[in-house]
Amino acid sequence: MNYIKLKWLFLGSFINNIAVSTIWPLTTVYMHNTLKKSLTEVGIILFLFSVSNVFGNYVSGKLFDKHNRYPLTIFGIVFSVLVSLMLIFFHGWPAYPIGLVLLGFGTGWNLTMVNSLGTTISNQSSRHIFNMLYLAQNIGVVLGTMFVGFIYPYGIGYVFIITTTILIIYGISAAITYKQPDSIYPVIKEGPKRQEVKLPKPNFMLIMTLFVSLSVIWIVYEQWVSNLSVYITGMGIPLSMYSFLWTINAFLLVVFQLIISWLARFYDNLYLQIYLGIFFIGLSYFILIFTHSYLGFVLSMTVLTIGEASVIPSIPAVVNYLTPVEVKGKYQGLNNAWASIGKAFGPLLGGIMIEVYSYNMLFLTILLVCIGLIMFIILSHIIYGKKFTNFDK
Repeated sequence: MNYIKLKWLFLGSFINNIAVSTIWPLTTVYMHNTLKKSLTEVGIILFLFSVSNVFGNYVSGKLFDKHNRYPLTIFGIVFSVLVSLMLIFFHGWPAYPIGLVLLGFGTGWNLTMVNSLGTTISNQSSRHIFNMLYLAQNIGVVLGTMFVGFIYPYGIGYVFIITTTILIIYGISAAITYKQPDSIYPVIKEGPKRQEVKLPKPNFMLIMTLFVSLSVIWIVYEQWVSNLSVYITGMGIPLSMYSFLWTINAFLLVVFQLIISWLARFYDNLYLQIYLGIFFIGLSYFILIFTHSYLGFVLSMTVLTIGEASVIPSIPAVVNYLTPVEVKGKYQGLNNAWASIGKAFGPLLGGIMIEVYSYNMLFLTILLVCIGLIMFIILSHIIYGKKFTNFDK
C-alpha cells in the first residue's frame, strides 16, 4: 500500500519539534525580563498564542478528512517558515507577540497534520504509532532545548535563524516523502450525499472525558513551561540551567517511553497509564513545595517526566480506537485543540494565582486537581467503559 511510512512521519515530527522547542523555553523569560511585561500580561499573550493554536488544530483536522493532505501539510510548513523568518528581524513589542500568535496557528496546524497522517498507517497498532511520534517529538526537544540555552545569550534573532533553517529542512523532507496516495487522499470525498458520521454515545462520552482531562493536564503542565521559568531564574539559577531541565525532560522521556513500550508487551492498559501519569504529574508539583535547590528541581522534573511519558501519548491512542476512519483527522485535531485550550489558560491562571496567593498555593492546588481528575476519569470509565465500540485497525 502507498501510505506514508512511519519513519518519515517520525523524521518530520523530530525536525519540526527541534524548531518549536527552540522557542517556548525562553518565551516567558524573554517577555518578562527583556520586554518588561508582568506575568499576567505574559499569560494573556500565551493565551492568545494557544487560542491561535486551537484554531490551527481544528481547521487542519477538519480539512484533513475532506481534502488532499499533501498541499495542506506543505501550506502549514511554509506558513511557519514565513512567520519565523519575520521574527528574525522583528522581535520587539508588539512584533514579538504578533509573530508568536501567528506561529501558534502554524504549529497547531503542523502537529495535527502529522498525528492525523499517523492514523492512515494500517500495518501497525495505534499505540505504537503514537508512542513513536511522541518519541520523535521528544528527541527533537532534547536538541532544541539544548540549542536555545547556548544561542539565546547571543540574541533572540539568532534563535529564529536556527528555527527558520530547521523548518525549511522539515518542508523539504515533507515535500519529498509525504506524497503517498493512500495517506494523502481522504477515504470519503466531499459530495452532496456525504453524511455526517456520528459516534456511538459511549465513545463520544469517553472521548469528551479525555479531552476535558487533557485540557486540565496541560493547564497544570504549562506552569513548568511558563511561570516556573521566572520562579527558578528568580532564585539566581541562570536561564541556561532552566533550559537544561527541559533537555533532561526530553532525554528521560525517550528513556521512559522505551521502558513503557517494553512493558506494554506484557501488560497493555492505556487507562492505567493515564491514571499513573496524572498522579506523577501532581506529585511533581508537591515536591516543588519543599524544593529550594537545583537538585530538587531536577527531581521534580524527573517525576513530571514519568507522568508525561505515561499520559500524553496514551490519550490520542485511545481516541484513535474510539473513532471511525472517516473522522479520525477531526478528532485528532480536536485532541490537539483541547490540549491547546489548556495551554492557553495555564500561564494566565497560574500567573493570577501566583500574584494573588503564592507559588506554594499553586503547587498544592495542582496536586488536589490531579487527584480529582483521576477520580473523574475513573467514574466515566465505569459508566461507559463496557459499552463502547472499538474502531482500531
